[in-house]
Amino acid sequence: MEAPREVEGIAGFSFTVIFFTVLGIMMLGLYIKVLIFGENSLTVLNDLREKKETLHEEKKTLKAENQRLQKTFFELTQLVPKE
Repeated sequence: MEAPREVEGIAGFSFTVIFFTVLGIMMLGLYIKVLIFGENSLTVLNDLREKKETLHEEKKTLKAENQRLQKTFFELTQLVPKE
């Protein structure tokens, strides 16, 4: 009596091995897609870095404007006669 032969697929691998290999590759691709484009992704990280840099620049600008306005305020308050 002959032992049951496993059906060979492409390049001598069984269809089950091929199926699970393709499934694993697809799952890995999906995982990489989520890493790059997902909610906690690389693109979000880069956007946050740009926003942080913009906020730092805005902070510097506002500090300089505040300094200028305080100087003007103190100059004007000294001109007002004391009662």
